[in-house]
Amino acid sequence: MLRRLDQILASLGYGSRREVREIITRRRVTVDGVVVRDPAAKAAASAVRLDALPLEFPDGLFVVFHKPAGCVCSHDTREGQRIYDLLPARWLARNPAATTVGRLDRDTTGLLLVTDDTALVHRLTSPKHHVDKVYEATLDRTPEPRLIEEFARGTLLLEDEEKPCAPARLVLRGGAEVELTLTEGRFHQVKRMFAHFGYEVQRLHRSRFGDYTLGGLAQGQWLEVPRPS
Repeated sequence: MLRRLDQILASLGYGSRREVREIITRRRVTVDGVVVRDPAAKAAASAVRLDALPLEFPDGLFVVFHKPAGCVCSHDTREGQRIYDLLPARWLARNPAATTVGRLDRDTTGLLLVTDDTALVHRLTSPKHHVDKVYEATLDRTPEPRLIEEFARGTLLLEDEEKPCAPARLVLRGGAEVELTLTEGRFHQVKRMFAHFGYEVQRLHRSRFGDYTLGGLAQGQWLEVPRPS
């Protein structure tokens, strides 16, 4: 799709319309190797270079991020350190701005998907699409085997909710270690499910979201990945 140069640069977070027009008129932008000084000139974002470098995620942002403990998924700076403070500042200046696909609690670590595609966020978080999310947890004590059936039955009703949780797959890993696979993303869901039976989650880590895993990605690092088909 062809768009105005100033629109492309502004939407990708390179500055306001006024700022990117100045960038363009200063001969810093090329299209297919040719310097273009007209902000209204149209081009495909993938053909544009700024200071001889390709634009960042010209066709949309989609990355896996390894969230460390202690930061929140909120855009609100009043809530303390945010995951966005660990990511490139330009991502928040994009239009639409970068956001997470679902959230993880402040003390939860693991896989987050970050994108600027709002339609994709809706598709991946909608319960009707049944996207698996795998969590590794450490409880305050060894769980009873009956929890496997309790979670799988799909009848667990959490406090202050009217609809029971969807069936979930619990695997006991030995001792207090468990793995739980959900297809939903309710508020504090993992902790609340175990709390319903008197268990406290002491450590929580998301290891998989749909087909995406962290691989060897270190905490606080991100990696571009293919969009889901």
